[in-house]
Amino acid sequence: MAAITANYETVMIISMKQGEEGIQAIIEKFKALIEKNATLKNVDEWGKRKLAYLINKESEGYYVLMNFESTAEFPAELDRIYKITDGVMRSLIIKKADE
Repeated sequence: MAAITANYETVMIISMKQGEEGIQAIIEKFKALIEKNATLKNVDEWGKRKLAYLINKESEGYYVLMNFESTAEFPAELDRIYKITDGVMRSLIIKKADE
């Protein structure tokens, strides 16, 4: 029996304090993590954007959107890793409605 999968969308905001190399390292880390546990469909780097409000005294962040398909267990693990990764200021994972 095949595992039931769903489509998800995740956005993370990376601290500009990480510098260009640090930001790319974080993006690569999460791309690899998603590819290992799910099917990565799309990575869209929105780049540096002004934040709606200060987060850790920072007014800008580097936004990255990724779409992936996975089983229901993976997003919780992804969220846990977001929370313990230095440089990830905010993250959001949304299950997308079936098209």
